[in-house]
Amino acid sequence: MQATQLSPLVPFNGLSEEALQLAVQQAHTLRLESGQTLFTRGEVDHDSYYLLNGEVSLDSDAADAPSLVIRAGSDAARHPLARLKPRLYTCVARAPCEVARFADDALDRLVARDQATSYEVTEFEGDDPSWLFDLLRNQSFSRVPPANLHSLFGRFEPVPVAVGREVIRQGEVGDYYYLIREGRAQVTRSSKDGKPVVLARLEPGQSFGEDALISGEPRNASVTMLTDGLLMRLAAGDFHTLLREPLVRQLAADEASAMVRWRGAVLLDVRMEDEYKQGCLKGSLNLPLYLLRLRARALDPARPYILYCQTGRRSSTAAFLLAQRGFDVHVLTGGLDAMNIFNPASSS
Repeated sequence: MQATQLSPLVPFNGLSEEALQLAVQQAHTLRLESGQTLFTRGEVDHDSYYLLNGEVSLDSDAADAPSLVIRAGSDAARHPLARLKPRLYTCVARAPCEVARFADDALDRLVARDQATSYEVTEFEGDDPSWLFDLLRNQSFSRVPPANLHSLFGRFEPVPVAVGREVIRQGEVGDYYYLIREGRAQVTRSSKDGKPVVLARLEPGQSFGEDALISGEPRNASVTMLTDGLLMRLAAGDFHTLLREPLVRQLAADEASAMVRWRGAVLLDVRMEDEYKQGCLKGSLNLPLYLLRLRARALDPARPYILYCQTGRRSSTAAFLLAQRGFDVHVLTGGLDAMNIFNPASSS
């Protein structure tokens, strides 16, 4: 799909170019054959449909009511098809059609963020606004309320860094969260013999430093610049109130139980392997926090995950890291201590 296909449609015609590109990424294109039904009268779904090519009819099922015919390119086709829920019409293709589907919630968040932040971004004093639009593409910020984004834009502090600069050091107390705006960095951890082990390499748009801020523990790794660059840093207090809280969602034991039963949520134990072997929740998977960045790609992005550890500190950090990567994650409140009332997955 191209942005030019969306730009005449409502509300895409009011979006910035950057937000319009994000909308293109959200779209799911459907192709209908003549006579195929898109949705039926009385349905309650959570999607919006736009007719891109072809022709559809909207039928109300009333004996004396004629069908409404919508043709691609018409004024009526600029708006979602039969938007009200429950659906007031049955939508049937009258010819081969192409339709764009958007999840209502995701589209609403995109429009809200763009409308609420476009002025602040374009008027951001003394700075290039393009990086702020890049920021909105980061999955970390997809659930951040627009009001928080207003504050975040003003709280990030630019920090020029030279190649070889050790930005954070293993063992130190965490005080900032960092985003890489320009340049590349390397994450290392000291082994028992004192030699650094490379854990990851970071590119522009990626972040680091959240582990210590969430857990309250000293930095568990060092980050060193591989090139000259520019970092954007956020103080610990602003990180917690403006960014962490919207991303780390807590679930009580009964809520977690329901999510396992009805949504097929996966239990993910983020403790060390030896801790997991000593006792875990039946049916859970083990992905230790220190391996999360390396193995996150192996997780199914279509499944919701419930993370747990012993106290909740490690699982909160893991939830933030996975939320950054677009996963639907929750933290089990109370960790293993809550398992006495958690029936679907008892301790093994």
